[in-house]
Order: sequence, then structure tokens, then C-alpha cells
Amino acid sequence: MHLLAARRVVSIVLCVLALACRSGRGDDRRSVVTFAGSALGAEGQVLARQVERFERANPDIHVLVQHTPDDATQRHQLFVQWLNARAGEPDVLQLDVVWTPEFAAAGWVLPLNRWHPVAGDFFPATIAANTWADSLFAMPWWMDVGMLYWRTDRFRAAPASMDELLTDIQGARRTGIPYGIVWQGARFEGLVTCFLEYLGAFGGRIMAEDGRIVVDSPEAIRALTFMRGLLTSGATPAEVLTWHEEESRFAFQNGNAAFMRNWPYAVTIMNVPRDSRVAGKFAVAPMPGGPGGSPTATLGGSALAINAFTAQPDASWKLVEFLSAPDQMLERSRLGGYPPRRALYDDPRLADVLPIPLEMARRIVERAAPRPATPIYSQLSELLQIDLHRTLSGQVAPDRALHDAARAMNALVERTRIRELVASRKKA
Repeated sequence: MHLLAARRVVSIVLCVLALACRSGRGDDRRSVVTFAGSALGAEGQVLARQVERFERANPDIHVLVQHTPDDATQRHQLFVQWLNARAGEPDVLQLDVVWTPEFAAAGWVLPLNRWHPVAGDFFPATIAANTWADSLFAMPWWMDVGMLYWRTDRFRAAPASMDELLTDIQGARRTGIPYGIVWQGARFEGLVTCFLEYLGAFGGRIMAEDGRIVVDSPEAIRALTFMRGLLTSGATPAEVLTWHEEESRFAFQNGNAAFMRNWPYAVTIMNVPRDSRVAGKFAVAPMPGGPGGSPTATLGGSALAINAFTAQPDASWKLVEFLSAPDQMLERSRLGGYPPRRALYDDPRLADVLPIPLEMARRIVERAAPRPATPIYSQLSELLQIDLHRTLSGQVAPDRALHDAARAMNALVERTRIRELVASRKKA
């Protein structure tokens, strides 16, 4: 009996200590909301300032910032482990733009409908990427977009079409520039983001509205044929098939390429004269359109979601709402990301923050296109990468490669019954 009583006392003490930790201190009645995401370097400094302002505006809530790996794959694995175990913390999660449907379908993040976020304030692509079964599950936080870098010391204007791009490349190579255009061609997600921009330029898409894979359409075949032609003509070096973002940047930064497809982060880096041969000699523009399509910028970036197992959803929403408000987005844009709120592109303060002209930034982000918003996107992408790379390396013709990819991807859709799951969620 004495042993049983002792165990009960220990149990009670542990519960009290747990509650005290959760509230921050034993005598602190504030709710504690844990945020997990990018919290290192400049990002961490901005986040710390914004959390401090949030706590002043909400004295009943204390925010704990939980550091997570900057590597997206490692962070994804960590979140999956926590949420699969139904852990109630962290309360707020920073999700990569392609994770939201996966986490929503698994029941790991809360739909935001109960708080009535105004989706119309955001660029449609950012809302589409974070929507699953007609419900919004994460608030867009910042955008990454694919863009075309071009040499202002070689051209008067950016190419307005794929045909103009080819003409400009030919002219630049005649003047001694080794490479026409560089991009990310290794077999990884970056290859799919590049392909998506050519796909949109020719009027194609990866997935239809009903969930069928249509990546082997005539438009898609023309897009992949164009990309393969860049390699066979020498406009793009064969080494690109092993390149990621940084290898492409180095080639352009060293003056060896007339054009580059990359993300916004490279603008500031390449404008440092001591490190860059093209400092002050380049600009950015949307990737050009082609026959039957339009300029397309693959959407990247992050969103803020609420853990479905949190003990305090309303306090968590207050933090999400605050961090995704215009003033916080404006401050965060100094780090290189682009705000997803449309009205900010009419705010002259944004012009002082962005490293490119405000109107050009608007033109590019308006062309943002999300990757398919499906819980199995990662698996679909891995299948597509294989066949894209086979074609670009000259092993298989574009039409055969895309037919093979579509067959394997549609088989995955059928096997996982994703379309049926979407239909059942919409009815519910």
C-alpha cells in the first residue's frame, strides 16, 4: 500500500511538472505554443523579432521556437515521426509547399475553415497548393518562384518566347559565351520544377482536374522534346544532367552562360562584385512561353499549418494569423522570399525590400504554378524524374519516356485510391 501511494504521489508530481513546463513556468498562466521551422541565421533573427511582437500583442500566449533541420528531407522525416505518433507538439509547423496535401490526407494538420481565412488575399497558386479536398490546410507564408536570369550586357530585353530564347542563345554563343542556358538537370525534384515550366510554356500539365496523370499529352511531349533539343544542340551543356541549383549559379555567375533558370536566392549573391563576373550585368524575367502555352514559374516556398493533435488550436491560429499578416511578410521578404499576399505588390515599401524591380516581381509571381496538390506527390515526382532523365540523357525518346511515366504514375494513383479518397472527403 505504501509503495502504491508513493507511486501515486510521483505520478501527481510528474503531471504537475509537465503542466508547468507546458505553461512556461510554474507560476505562469500563459498558454504555450510551440513553433517548428526555419530558425537559424537571418531567418531565426526575423522570427525572434516577430515572436516578441506577437507576445506583446498577446500577453496570454508564450511562443517556444523549436529548431528543426534546414534540410527539407530531414525536416519532413522529423515531422512525420512526430505526427504519426500523434504528438501534440509542435503546435505550428512550417511546411514545404508540396507537403500540405500529404499531411492533410493523413489527418495530421487541421483544416483552417473554422477561422475563416480570406483566401482571396493571396495569389491563387499559393492557395491551390495548400488546399486538399476543397479545404485550406495551411496559410501561405512565403513564395519561391522559378525565373529566367539573362545578361543585360548581351541583350536589350529578355526573350518573350521560346523561339526568341533559342535565337538569343545562338547569338550569344557566336560571341564566345560557352553555354546558352543552364538549369537543374540532375535526377531530383529540381528537374521536375524545371520541366513544369517548359510544360506550362507549351500548354501541358502533369495531372488533370479529376486526378488522372496526363503528362504524356502532345503538349508535354513537345515540352520535353524542346528540353532535349537544348542539350543536343549544345545550347545547354551535358554536365547540366548532374547539376543542382548551385552548379547552375556558378556557371552563370562566372560569366559562362547567357541565361539561367533558377530561384530568387541567386539575385543578391550574384550582385556582389568581388564574387561575381556578372554583378550589375544581369536581370530576371518570367520563363518565356511557347506555342499553345504561357510563361510559367514553378511555385516553391513555405506555409504554416496547425498540428491536428494540438491542445490549443485557437492560440496556434493566432500565431499563424500574426506571422502571415502583411507587416510580418514584408519584413520577411528582406531574406529573399516573395510575399504571397497580392496587395503587398501595390505597397511601395516592398520595392525597398526586394532585390529586383517590384513590377517584375509581380509579373513573375503572377505566373506561379503549383505542382499537383496530392498526398502522393513525392512518389509521383520520383517516378517522373526517372523518365525525364532517361530522355534528357539520350536513352529514350520523349514520347516513349512520357508514356512510360504516365503509365507508372497512373498505376500509383489507382493503387493508392487517391481519387476515391478526395471524393469521400469532399462529400464529408
